[in-house]
Amino acid sequence: MSSSTPYSPFLSTPVPKFGGPAAAAVNPGSSLRPPSASLNDLNAPQRDAAITLDGPLLVLAGAGTGKTRVITYRMAELIRNGVEPSKILSVTFTNKAAKEMAERMSHMLGRRPNSRPMISTFHSLCVRILRDEIEALGYPPRFVIYDRGDQESAARKALRDIKVTDAALKPADLLSQISRWKMVGVLPELATEYADDDRGYLAASGYRRYQQSLRASGAVDFDDLLLLTAQLFEQFPDVLARQQARFEQVQIDEYQDTNEMQFQIVAALVKPHRNICVVGDDDQSIYGWRGAEVKHILNFQQHFPGAKIVRLQDNYRCTTEIIRLANQLVKHNHGRHDKTLVAHKDGPTPAIKPFPDEQTEAEGVVREINYLVKELNVPPQDIAILFRTNEQPRLFETELRRVRVPYVLVGGQSFFDRKEVRDIMAYLKFLSNPRDEVSLLRIINTPTRGIGDASVERLLNRAVKMGRKIWDVIPDALAGKEITQKTARSIELFREQMGEFQRRFDTPGISLSETLQKLLHDIDYEGEIQKQYNSADQQLARSGVLDECITALREYEQRSPKPDLAEFLDQTSLSGNNREFGDDDSFEQSAVKLMTLHSAKGLEFPRVYLVGLEEGLLPHKRSITDELENNPSAIEEERRLAYVGITRAKDVLTISYAQTRMKWGKRYKTKPSRFLTEMQRVVGE
Repeated sequence: MSSSTPYSPFLSTPVPKFGGPAAAAVNPGSSLRPPSASLNDLNAPQRDAAITLDGPLLVLAGAGTGKTRVITYRMAELIRNGVEPSKILSVTFTNKAAKEMAERMSHMLGRRPNSRPMISTFHSLCVRILRDEIEALGYPPRFVIYDRGDQESAARKALRDIKVTDAALKPADLLSQISRWKMVGVLPELATEYADDDRGYLAASGYRRYQQSLRASGAVDFDDLLLLTAQLFEQFPDVLARQQARFEQVQIDEYQDTNEMQFQIVAALVKPHRNICVVGDDDQSIYGWRGAEVKHILNFQQHFPGAKIVRLQDNYRCTTEIIRLANQLVKHNHGRHDKTLVAHKDGPTPAIKPFPDEQTEAEGVVREINYLVKELNVPPQDIAILFRTNEQPRLFETELRRVRVPYVLVGGQSFFDRKEVRDIMAYLKFLSNPRDEVSLLRIINTPTRGIGDASVERLLNRAVKMGRKIWDVIPDALAGKEITQKTARSIELFREQMGEFQRRFDTPGISLSETLQKLLHDIDYEGEIQKQYNSADQQLARSGVLDECITALREYEQRSPKPDLAEFLDQTSLSGNNREFGDDDSFEQSAVKLMTLHSAKGLEFPRVYLVGLEEGLLPHKRSITDELENNPSAIEEERRLAYVGITRAKDVLTISYAQTRMKWGKRYKTKPSRFLTEMQRVVGE
């Protein structure tokens, strides 16, 4: 490392969690051709990287240039040149990537039962180190790793022990703050120094009590895996020396995604020999929001003086026209390594399609997909719809269900499965059918109206025993002192309110969407969101979900000659059961994929629809605000996100945007994304 970057795990940049602790070992496989012959399959830059075996090496691997192949061939070449397989460490970010790499190594190396490279995620590597060394920190070697449920229980108990109520600090909020502190190396006893308000000081106290509880139980949480490893390396030179001696060669995949803690751990491991090979693409660094630091790959030569750089620029995935757009777009970023992808196949020019509004955008895209699937027999799994925000897919889901094209929402939650949507649908179902007690139980105290779970449970038990409705057993429950007079009055007021809205929904000529809007206002669901979520961004996102529900009902009214609440609910009920198209695992393999751009990274599809290229969506409005506050890096990450979306397409790319969008009941003009203009011109023109 350079003298300007001293080793210390105690940093100041927030770093969130990555992946789960798991590793894949290379299993013995059938003997194939020797590694030396495999080099003939590589192009010149790939071969250059694979045969560079000493010192720091940065492989800049653009989209679709074969980076995994280079990593595996380089490992095989190291072994062929006498490096003991067990002395090679190859780290990546996901279990899937580790498994794929291990399988490739098995085929390349053949049977090597006694020694094999360690192919691991970052967290799995840290687990292995901690199993050997954690006693130095006072933990038992057979420590347990808490999952999210365990953590929430421990956080709830910690807050109770220090007499902090949910109103002051919720367990989930405490865990979020603890995670942020741990990922920058802030220990419990130092947390108060980083607190800047009353909630921060409460969180610092909760953190100390929480960590005491974990230590007393011989437990660690997910963030501890990195934090405690960094502590060991910092505080115990003998521990660090033992771990350094384990590996003669270290490789890091997806290096652009490393956070500060991961960088410091790796830098410490390779310090004696500096035999480190990192593979990544700064143009695909899109996880800044969860702590990834693009500066690590940009400053690799400063961190490791004398490092060699190999550029992989031959793209074997996309067509010439798709790569042309991608190159022209990403060149507008200033903080990047200079490189230009070169494609090796021809194909149609990508289409850029404006639509009058978001509804016609969804209809137009799905109409084309429906034709491809049903008339041209294009496999549904060859098609992906990519979007920037989790609010966008609802209209596409609705249209795909309407035309009965199978789809799956990848890496995210269906719009119709979100808590707020499920709450609203429960209200509508109950108002449509008051005998629906499942929906009643969901909404009777949502938002909170003084009807506790215990009271509801006692009423339900009595209703079940007597074979009557909950409403009908209230007098008996009150007489038997199973509920209080106050609870009984709250239930009666709720019943009267629901009766009023049932009549409104049943009255011909009264707008269903306006009635829903009044319902949400009268029950003050917006106030419930304000109470449930402290973050302004979360509150805004959750409130947006309410608007989407009203818009969905309004759009149904506009399409239907005789709008009816029951019919609307029948149509939306399909949303929770995509598996109507197939009940086995092959369903997901034979469906159109809907996913965010973040979820799409690392994937590829013959046909891609990149939708919603508008200012405020892509680039996201938060990045535009940051830009106005003199922080251009946010826009640069959004540009990289668009670049990732474009380079997911192998053969056909369609980009679309809406010229107007509905927001809170009003239609607004949109502005096409600046990225559309940038794709059409070269930097410097």
